[in-house]
Amino acid sequence: MAEDADKNAPVAQKRPKAPKPQVVGAKVSAAKPKAKPAPKATGAAPKAAAGSAPKAGAGAKVKYRVNAVKAVSAQDREADKQSMGQVHKSLVFLGIVTLAYLAYLIFSGQMDVFLSSLSQVDSSWILRGALCYLVYYVIGVSAYVLSVITDPNSPVGVRDLMSVEAAGVFFMNLTPNGMGAAPAQIYRLTRSGLSVGGAGALHSTRFIMYEAGEGIFAAIMLIFRLDYFLDSFGDFIIIGILLFAFKILECVVLFAICAYPKFFSSIGNWVLRFANKHGWVKDYDHWYQVVNNQIMEFSDGFKSAAKNKGDLIGVLVLTLLQLGCLYALPWFVLNAFGKEADLITCLASGSMLELLTSAIPLPGGTGGAEGGFALLFGGMFGAQASAGFVLWRAIEYFLPTLCAAPLLGLRSTSDESINHRFKRYGARLRRLFSRRGGGKGSGGIKITFK
Repeated sequence: MAEDADKNAPVAQKRPKAPKPQVVGAKVSAAKPKAKPAPKATGAAPKAAAGSAPKAGAGAKVKYRVNAVKAVSAQDREADKQSMGQVHKSLVFLGIVTLAYLAYLIFSGQMDVFLSSLSQVDSSWILRGALCYLVYYVIGVSAYVLSVITDPNSPVGVRDLMSVEAAGVFFMNLTPNGMGAAPAQIYRLTRSGLSVGGAGALHSTRFIMYEAGEGIFAAIMLIFRLDYFLDSFGDFIIIGILLFAFKILECVVLFAICAYPKFFSSIGNWVLRFANKHGWVKDYDHWYQVVNNQIMEFSDGFKSAAKNKGDLIGVLVLTLLQLGCLYALPWFVLNAFGKEADLITCLASGSMLELLTSAIPLPGGTGGAEGGFALLFGGMFGAQASAGFVLWRAIEYFLPTLCAAPLLGLRSTSDESINHRFKRYGARLRRLFSRRGGGKGSGGIKITFK
C-alpha cells in the first residue's frame, strides 16, 4: 500500500528557469563543422543543436556562450554595489563612534562602573535575547515564503529568501536610514529569477506590510501604556506621537500609490520635468522608468497580492510577531542584570525607541539609539544604563549584522518551486498520519471476535 500511496503523491514540478538575458558582447566561438550521418528514412528533419545559430556558408555553426545564468538587472547590480560602498563608509563611521564612546567612559570616570556592571551579567539571559533575534529573522523569512507560496511558478527558493532577509538586516543596519536595504533585496530577488518588476512588487508589498505592522504595533502599545508615558516623560511623549503619526502617513501614501498609480505617475512626471529643466536630475532615463514603469508594476504586484487577503493578513500577523521579538530585547537585557521589568512596558518603550532610531539619518540610527535608550530605559537600568545599552546594542545591532553577512550569498539550487515543495511535504505528512491512524497500509494484527 505504501507503493500505491507514493504513486498517488503529487509529482514535483520544476520551477521555470529564468529567461536568459540579452548580453551585449557575448563571447562567440565558431565550432568546427562535423560530419553528420545521413538522416533515417522517417521523413523527420534532424534536430538542431541547442544554442546553435542558423547555418552559414558551408554549414559552420556558431555557438553563443552567455555568462549570466539568470536575468539580473544591471541597474540592480549597480545599486547593490553602491550599497556595499555605503557599508564601507558606515563601518568607518561606527568605528569612530565606538572610540568616542570609550573615550567618554574613560574621561567621565564611568569605566569602573561599566566594567563592574558587565561582570554581574547573567549570560543565559543574553543568550535568550540572541535566540529571540534569531526567531525575528526566521519569522521574516517565513513572511516572504508566505508571500510566494501560492504561486506554483515562482522561481524563488527558500535560500534565496534567506539571503533577501539577511540583506535587509545587513544593509538596514549599515546604511543611512537603511537606504541600501531596498536595492540590495531587489537585486537578490532578481538574481533568483524574478523579473525586475516582480521583484520590486514582492519587496514593496513586504515593505508596506512591515511599515503597517510598525504603525499598528505602536498604536496598540500607546493604547495600553499611554498613561505610563505621560507620567514618566510628560510632554516628551508628543515627539513620539508625532513620529507615530508620520509612520501612519507614510503607510497611507504607500497604499494610495498602489490604489492610484496613474495619478501619482502624472505627479511624478511633472516633478521630473521640473527638476530636469533646472538641471537637478543626473540620470533622467532611470527616474523616467521608475515613474512610468516601476510604479505601475509595483501597483499591479500589490493588487495581485491583495487578492489573496488571507495570505496578506497572515503576513501582517507574522510581521507583528516579528516586531514583538525585536522590541522585547531590552526586557532580556534587564533580566540579565537582575532587574524586574514588565514585558508590555518594555515592548511599548521598544516600539517608541525604534521610531526614534529610524528618524535619525545615520547608520544604525546612531544618536537616536543612544539618546532614546537613555531616555526610555535609563530609569529601569539605573547606574547600569551604560552597560545595558552596550549589551542591548550588541544583540540588536552588532551581532545580527555580523551574522547576516555570510548569508548574503545564499542561492537556491533546486528547480522545484516552494508551492510544489509544500504540497509534496503535505502529501507525505498526510500519508504518515493516515498510517498512524490505522488507515490503509497501517499494518498490524487484526483480531475478530465471533
